[in-house]
Amino acid sequence: MRINRLPIHCSKRFLGRENGSISVEAALVIPILFWAIMAGYTFFDAYRQDASNTKAAHTIGDLVSRETREINSEYIDSMVEMFKLMVANDTDLKIRISLVLYDAANDNHSVNWSAIRGEYVEKLTDDDIGLYKDLLPPMSDQNTLILVETSNTLVPIFSVGLDNIELKNFIFTRPRFANNIKANV
Repeated sequence: MRINRLPIHCSKRFLGRENGSISVEAALVIPILFWAIMAGYTFFDAYRQDASNTKAAHTIGDLVSRETREINSEYIDSMVEMFKLMVANDTDLKIRISLVLYDAANDNHSVNWSAIRGEYVEKLTDDDIGLYKDLLPPMSDQNTLILVETSNTLVPIFSVGLDNIELKNFIFTRPRFANNIKANV
């Protein structure tokens, strides 16, 4: 055997051996498998949190739509507490509940009242509602709509390449019993 063929011969002999291959495969696969399980759990938790936020926003809209008495600050605070309980994650909770009136003669929306909790910058105003015109459903003249906007920051459980995500919801509901729900918020 010549010296220049010795490395090729040794490498072929080494690659041809099969003892100990399970240990090498396990050392390569276990970290990838562990990361895949963590990533799956993290993404599942993100979808669960998003669904919880959506359900909580719909619940708030439904509860407000059934009111026949005047809504006050304590009522809005109780909606925030319910939202916290439903989402089970109170990082950076924001809620804005508004009652919007449509005027068909002028083809515009106006805000009867608006209440905020959390870190929302300001209450919804008549100037701001114009930005939502394309998002609102068709309405008949002088009808109202309850607009619930919620936001919650999702912080992933594991660091698997998913950044913090702000989960936003924009829910609208028609009042069920009274067209104009009074509020003192």
